[in-house]
Amino acid sequence: MPHALKWTDSLEIALALHDKYPGVDPRKIRFTDLHNWVLELEDFGDDPKHTGEKILEAIQQAWIDEKD
Repeated sequence: MPHALKWTDSLEIALALHDKYPGVDPRKIRFTDLHNWVLELEDFGDDPKHTGEKILEAIQQAWIDEKD
């Protein structure tokens, strides 16, 4: 079983989001949606309150890099 994803696993989270939402442009998502989508990932297991704008920006940037 893979380890539970934490907020600091921005690349792994971005890869999972890229697979789950292939038609989404990560440049155009709101942080509220991004936050909720991360919480809905099957392998995510961190505290929903342990995030902030910088962490969400890192996830978004990793997703953009993966899409490009």
